[in-house]
Amino acid sequence: MAYERSDSTGADGGDTALALKILVAGGFGVGKTTLVGAVSEIRPLRTEERLSRAGELVDDTGGVAQKTTTTVAMDFGRITIRAGLSLYLFGTPGQDRFWFLWDELSQGALGAVVLADTRRLEDCFPAVDYFEHRKIPFVVAVNCFEGARSYGAQDVSRALYLDRGTPVVLCDARDRDSGKEVLIRVVEYAGRMHTARLLDTVG
Repeated sequence: MAYERSDSTGADGGDTALALKILVAGGFGVGKTTLVGAVSEIRPLRTEERLSRAGELVDDTGGVAQKTTTTVAMDFGRITIRAGLSLYLFGTPGQDRFWFLWDELSQGALGAVVLADTRRLEDCFPAVDYFEHRKIPFVVAVNCFEGARSYGAQDVSRALYLDRGTPVVLCDARDRDSGKEVLIRVVEYAGRMHTARLLDTVG
């Protein structure tokens, strides 16, 4: 299931709360942990470890030489989009050797954010392929790093060979409002996609 409904109701006897599961994926060092931490209204759960010399032999740290830690399982956070609607955020590990965790993390996800860095755009190809093959709706969010060349959404879409209609947005993973806007786009897009698929099955 892509959501859970809590048994509690508001003081006015309104609808039960809706909690949606959203994945935050992308390449190594692209800002997944930063995004989850920036938007989460609770203290985020992180499974970061310091990069070791042994890890340098198997992880591609090109372009992120200043990075000293890495996610080895997942990040977790929560944000309330509006009254009665919360998002549970699960950040995936970026290195190839931890991809076996993705299948477990993706169970029940409504949609996903694929974070991209235009300096290393090829690093998000595996995440794009993963969600396309599993028909999980996703939005590509270009994390605008300082010093990185600026590209338009259409340029990024063409470079990634995205399916027509897949949203591409620009964001700053450090900024809560920017991250929240990305998540709203994911919920809206995923909702439209799931509705369209449901209508196809009954049409």
